[in-house]
Amino acid sequence: MAGPKYLSVREHLRRRVAALPELTLLPPEPVLCAEYGVSRITLRRAVDGLVADGHLVREQGRGTYVTRPAIRHEYRESFVHRIAGFNSVMTEQGAQVGTTVLTQRVVPVPPAVATELKLEPASDVVELVRLRSVDGTPNHVAHSFLPAEAYPGAVDADFSQGSLYDYLRREYSADLAHARIVVDVGTAAPDEADALGVVAGSPLLVVRTTVRDSEGRPQVHSFSRLRPDVSQVEFEVSVGGR
Repeated sequence: MAGPKYLSVREHLRRRVAALPELTLLPPEPVLCAEYGVSRITLRRAVDGLVADGHLVREQGRGTYVTRPAIRHEYRESFVHRIAGFNSVMTEQGAQVGTTVLTQRVVPVPPAVATELKLEPASDVVELVRLRSVDGTPNHVAHSFLPAEAYPGAVDADFSQGSLYDYLRREYSADLAHARIVVDVGTAAPDEADALGVVAGSPLLVVRTTVRDSEGRPQVHSFSRLRPDVSQVEFEVSVGGR
């Protein structure tokens, strides 16, 4: 796999422990090292990430065993090995993701979105607004925009379940190869405060993502407004030639 080996091991272990009962002991380190074909240092680095996430616990004299993360979840759209949406990644972690579609329509492209998608001002986009919850707790409101000419069927598709990225790949063979992510801070407007269960004016994390194809052409622009009390944003950066 592309990227550091420990990330590959960590993602495989994350899926593995999500399917195990709580308090299940992991095999000893030498067994896991042999299974994954990695050094002890690489394995420990992978396990350290899962311990930090709350998926595993190390206990002196007992070993490493499966636990379940507390209500605080990482907001994760994986761009390490593949472009994978929030639904896919959180489900792989064992979380129960709920989606309520708030808006789904064709609209004239807003100026800021036109800039991100490199569209003419007269262009139309499909606007998709979804309330996402994790294990029953409102987590964020996701606003997504995609060119209506390129993806006309998106205005009628069912996005109450599943991933937008998976849909675009399945129905349009979309080439989703690169992503640019910007994080800043905003405040909750009255309507989204009601949806998220917070007080209007409360601080929100804002994650803006523009996904491009392998030629650098923008395909999707999204921004998600997250409750910071139940969310955190994680980045993994690989420094090197890849």
